[in-house]
Amino acid sequence: MTSPLISISNLSKAFAGVRALDKARFELMPGEVHALMGENGAGKSTLMKVLSGIYPRDDGEVLVSGQPADIGSPRAAQALGIGIVHQELNLMNHLSAAQNIFIGREPRHRLGLVLDEHALNAQARAIFERLNLQLDPRTLVGELTVAKQQMVEIAKALSFQSRVLIMDEPTAALNNEEVADLFRIIRQLRAEGVGIVYISHKMDELQQIADRVTVMRDGQTIATVPMASTSVDSIIGMMVGRQLEALEKHVPDTTGNEVVLQVRGLCRKAAIVDVGFELRRGEILGFAGLMGAGRTEVARAIFGADPIDAGEIHVRGQRVTIRSPQQAVALGIGYLSEDRKHFGLATGLDVETNIALSSMRSFARGGIVLDQAALRSTAQAYVRQLGIKTPSVQQQVRLLSGGNQQKIVIAKWLLRDCDILFFDEPTRGIDVGAKAEIYKLLNALAEQGKAIVVISSELPEVLRLSHRVLVMCEGCITGELSAADATQERIMELATRRPTTLTN
Repeated sequence: MTSPLISISNLSKAFAGVRALDKARFELMPGEVHALMGENGAGKSTLMKVLSGIYPRDDGEVLVSGQPADIGSPRAAQALGIGIVHQELNLMNHLSAAQNIFIGREPRHRLGLVLDEHALNAQARAIFERLNLQLDPRTLVGELTVAKQQMVEIAKALSFQSRVLIMDEPTAALNNEEVADLFRIIRQLRAEGVGIVYISHKMDELQQIADRVTVMRDGQTIATVPMASTSVDSIIGMMVGRQLEALEKHVPDTTGNEVVLQVRGLCRKAAIVDVGFELRRGEILGFAGLMGAGRTEVARAIFGADPIDAGEIHVRGQRVTIRSPQQAVALGIGYLSEDRKHFGLATGLDVETNIALSSMRSFARGGIVLDQAALRSTAQAYVRQLGIKTPSVQQQVRLLSGGNQQKIVIAKWLLRDCDILFFDEPTRGIDVGAKAEIYKLLNALAEQGKAIVVISSELPEVLRLSHRVLVMCEGCITGELSAADATQERIMELATRRPTTLTN
């Protein structure tokens, strides 16, 4: 009988008294794609960071190929044949693909003083050929697409002769074609006997690629089941430990409501071409389209993050000029970026500071001394209102799950009392339970009269939330659909309709 590549039992890990892992168990067989699932904060990432040597374990046992292993560092994990591809890629853009793969292990000429560029590129090329990748090892990583950068990360892990490959949300920023290419490589590695741990929240992907799935909740392993014979509802039930509340979609009639945002003839180079639309109070307007369609570019232009070449923006009936995010915020416009960690949060600071970031002046007594008590009580009120799970408002944001981080960004803009809110990929990297909470929150904000734009690459999300849908392709709006007329098929038809084919 084949023995496991990895066998984890009774693994425990705590941070500042908070137990992140509680006697967790996990097993990975050779040639297996094993999905690891759970809500954000369930312990998935902590378990994998222990396995990859980033965190030391407090208790429990880890066996690698049947032998006890003390994985005290990432180098120790690499020496044991364990590689990890993080969701946030760890590459240096100014170096070539080959240099990134062999950083710190570059082949050198006989005396060991001069880098052997020919050998370096040849070794990288050999890995690319193994993966059937058309990629020049001399190309600078900063010039590659996200998908190609991810392939470089995989090649880097394989350069250590990895028998175990951990992939954390590997398709978060990939389009359908790039996902298919990634799956081809995963199937190839599986056929070679590599064991792959696949962390994702995307059920449709797991049904395509996973052999088994292990579900975690509250730091514990709930179950390990075969993917092919287990229903999606059953997996979700194990993840959340409860039945998710079904959201009955109610589309209000907002046609008589005030137009709070009107855009006409918006242009920015080739990214935005003659875009115009209206947004009414109490409305959720969905923006759909394929990657690169221009949806995020429109939001950034309106928010003043990027300059425009032409066009008009009217806020509550008044034409305005927005040259900076500060001016947008002063007009009551908030923007929740798709990259919350870089543009929405100061992850090294605590919860209360992040909530107050855009409103800090209002907590300064006499414009000088910060009223810490008022700030704390306000932050605590938003934590209660939005159901943010945190030990306290003094907790560092980086230690919270993705769903709770997203709620903190929302709290920041609610505190600022923005009544026009752009949500760019609001549930990216967030588990199904947290998604349902975010959906409920967005609907509640619309009922309160907030005007909301939701930009999402997930068509079910667009259909579930939107009262009206605008579809973009190549920088243009190619169609508008009511909630009643919007279907995945109709949206995809418009999202792939080149603007030049439109008729007046």
